[in-house]
Amino acid sequence: MDFQPLFTKAKEKGIEAIQVHVEKLEEIEFDVFKGELDKHKIADTACLTIKGIYDGKMGKMTTESLDLRETDEWVNAIIDSAKVVESEDEVFIYEGDEKYPEIEGLGEAKLAKMSVEEKKNLTFELERLVREKDERVSISEASYGEAKRTVILKNSKGLDLERTVHSGMIVAQVVVREGDDSRSAFEYIQSDDAGDFDLEALADKAVSRSLSLLGAKAVTSGKYDILLENRASANLLQAYVNMFNAEYVQKGLSKLQGAIGKDIGGKNITIIDDPFREKSTKSATFDDEGVATAKKTVVDEGNLKTYLYDLKTAKKDNTASTANSFGDTIRPTNLYIAPKEAKAENALANMQKGLYITDLQGLHSGTNFVSGDFSLQATGYYVENGKIVHPVALITVSGNYLDLLKNVAGVFDDLRFNFSYIGSPTLRIDGMQISGN
Repeated sequence: MDFQPLFTKAKEKGIEAIQVHVEKLEEIEFDVFKGELDKHKIADTACLTIKGIYDGKMGKMTTESLDLRETDEWVNAIIDSAKVVESEDEVFIYEGDEKYPEIEGLGEAKLAKMSVEEKKNLTFELERLVREKDERVSISEASYGEAKRTVILKNSKGLDLERTVHSGMIVAQVVVREGDDSRSAFEYIQSDDAGDFDLEALADKAVSRSLSLLGAKAVTSGKYDILLENRASANLLQAYVNMFNAEYVQKGLSKLQGAIGKDIGGKNITIIDDPFREKSTKSATFDDEGVATAKKTVVDEGNLKTYLYDLKTAKKDNTASTANSFGDTIRPTNLYIAPKEAKAENALANMQKGLYITDLQGLHSGTNFVSGDFSLQATGYYVENGKIVHPVALITVSGNYLDLLKNVAGVFDDLRFNFSYIGSPTLRIDGMQISGN
């Protein structure tokens, strides 16, 4: 699209600099429930966000229209928006970087080679496999979701960038019932290649996981050595990503304020933000301000190296943006705790007595990223002498996330990302407080 008429009109009206951000989204979603198609969505949408500097203030407007005949209205909306801004913070339209990285093949997903009908049939087949795995399966559901996102970023200072990311996910969900006891579980695969969608293995994992929880009971309250499964650990990390957000740090809403160069975790904790990971919808070569992305180590062997910055917060700290401005906030791309060489398959064998926690509930209400405290319901298994003795439910695990990072005794090799592309391997934490019987 040619936005030069918009840039010209903006300059005529006294707008110092102006930037357009176009996001085009192509989505496919299917839900199959008990053998029936429960949801069928195919949608193409577009969103145009324009921001401009007028009288030292940043005006902004958003529309779903891409009709350039509305240029006058857009310019007037920017000016009106800027007039009501009260913040005295310095604002920026970025000129761009000399060089931007490339992520080979990220926008050319192999999923594009499959027809919509083939993707629908894939979902039906997964649900059938789940339903037929065991007679104790009472509810079976399969979901398929796919998104192709194209971002175009242009401004009056000469910036002209475009990126496309394409990825999909297939999910198996199941509820099993035996007598009065029922348990649920889900498993998922995220990829840009349908060849990674092993439906048989996915269905087997979901059903086996739910069956293994039948008969779960609480344990006696006390301190236990914990194995925190990779995806449970990833979900817990996600609840605390704003600790690393420079805006929250500068507002005094993070316990990491003033912690750069200090140890906030054990020597075995390294946290990385990697915008170049394959098969991730969060991967990007530039952020929404036009800053070139780079892989960065946020925590290095327990030592905090950087916060996540946009241009405004970086200016306040007299540093450079880390290219983490997306939408109206600062967020990571693919943030994860780096795995180690210890084999996750041996993690249970080395535990004499403890709990293997596979799921945490209440992450929205039971966590506080400002204080770092958490109190969460958990499910998993009680372990003795390297063997699972029985499944566990109706327990609460509590503590502080920064304390947890300092008490990690083992980091394993099974890195896994959650739906939001926050990742972690399985962790071993010694002496966590558990409330049960």
